Amino acid sequence: MKGVLIAWTLPDVDKTRTSTLSKGLYGQETSSHGGKYIYWRKGLLDDIPYVKLIRGVVIVKEKDSKRVVEFLKGYDAKVHVREVTLSRRDERTLSTRKLPS
Repeated sequence: MKGVLIAWTLPDVDKTRTSTLSKGLYGQETSSHGGKYIYWRKGLLDDIPYVKLIRGVVIVKEKDSKRVVEFLKGYDAKVHVREVTLSRRDERTLSTRKLPS
């Protein structure tokens, strides 16, 4: 099975913008009223199975890669995309990853 490795950096961007990208991509657990209410703000990857290798590098299915790349380019990220052959472990992760409902 083939996958797509997407690597990105945010050159010359402040921490606020980097944090906004990260929250929009991965989602965020947040709380209100001093921790009384805890909830999850969805990110793009909440709906897409992925493998996170290191900061700024994920592997997704080919059909999902365009959405991720377009999202990153919306933040002026420098994006590198490569087709990769998946390991069995990555295949299982991308095929069976349980997505939030």
